[in-house]
Amino acid sequence: MKILIYGINYAPELTGIGKYTGELASWLVLSEHMVHVVTAPPYYPAWYVPSSWRRWWFKRQEIQQVKILRCPLYVPARPSAIGRIVHLISFSFTSFFALLSQFSWRPQVIVLVVPTIFCAVNALLLARLTNAKCVVHVQDYEVDAMFGVIFDNSGSSHHKNGVIRRFIYGVESWLLCRFDRVSSISPDMIQRAIDKGVPEERIIFFPNWAELDYFLKAQRDSKLLVELGVGSKKRVVLYSGNIGEKQGLETLIEAAEQLQHRDDLVFLIVGEGAGKARIIAKTQALKLTNVVFAPLQPYERLPALLASADCHMVVQKRGVADAVLPSKLTNILAVGGNAVITADPDTSLGLLCAEFPEIAVLVEPESVEALVAGITLALDKPLPNKVALAYAQEHLDKEQILRKFEHNLLELID
Repeated sequence: MKILIYGINYAPELTGIGKYTGELASWLVLSEHMVHVVTAPPYYPAWYVPSSWRRWWFKRQEIQQVKILRCPLYVPARPSAIGRIVHLISFSFTSFFALLSQFSWRPQVIVLVVPTIFCAVNALLLARLTNAKCVVHVQDYEVDAMFGVIFDNSGSSHHKNGVIRRFIYGVESWLLCRFDRVSSISPDMIQRAIDKGVPEERIIFFPNWAELDYFLKAQRDSKLLVELGVGSKKRVVLYSGNIGEKQGLETLIEAAEQLQHRDDLVFLIVGEGAGKARIIAKTQALKLTNVVFAPLQPYERLPALLASADCHMVVQKRGVADAVLPSKLTNILAVGGNAVITADPDTSLGLLCAEFPEIAVLVEPESVEALVAGITLALDKPLPNKVALAYAQEHLDKEQILRKFEHNLLELID
């Protein structure tokens, strides 16, 4: 197949959507497909484009037989809600011209990775011009996630917000229904697509995965912990990943304050993001000595890092957990970690915990008391978490998941 992958995030980004999109492209090439990628320079989770990349112009690359075209875009230094929208629209604008350059190649399948839905018209147009099949893969429902940030706190009247919501949701639904297939990463997000009007026969379940062989062998690495600033005999509560608005890590810092009396415990926060400076400032203002910050670690160190934690934090604000499914959870499960998840029971994460009891500790979002109780409970559970390991082996195998998605694409063009 000739496959064009179109999305704002891509390798070498180490966390989130870019990691999975990069692995998808590499796997398809190894499976003897031709793959082109239209994407942006790496900027996530630090929210800046490194100086080694061409920030304001297009750049062509070929990595492991994947032909990549990087498009310039606006990256806000402090991504507010409006700044994020401008950021997404800027990529939609510049990538439109990059997509036109793919016309002569004539892909058979175009896979749009959402976010961003702003690029849907571009993908559908190229599919129409080249007679290609068009698939949208929803990693985040960005419209749902943004509403809580922009409109719920805007101070506008409820009636006005309701009109805006109906209009934007209507546009989103119309766009999703134009694609030949709609895929997403969890049963709850699949149901959300159906609720938005997508016919069930067009739905593909395409979950994120873990490289099981890589993570199952991981062991606690005391040397790594010491290098990151943690005493080798301390028990570790780990948050690893993006430090942004969606996570609401202020709650975690307040939980650390309540658990200062535990001399055996340290909170290790590993990662980058737009909210990191604010979280560090809050930690310093509270004069906490049980919180350690470390930079994002290379992928080859991730298994040891995750295996070195006694408790993992999967923290999100209320209203976000029902729109996105944190990619970090797959690797936590693959090392048999004990996770504390902040989500309501009717969200994807809540339903996962209900279907597989003991897979993680589910607590109320944005509640310090609930988080402290959840951490205490998780620390009392044995390691490794056998339920998490069993789930990972049955549901998160990379080869099995990607082979099934490949089969779906082959069926589509046939």
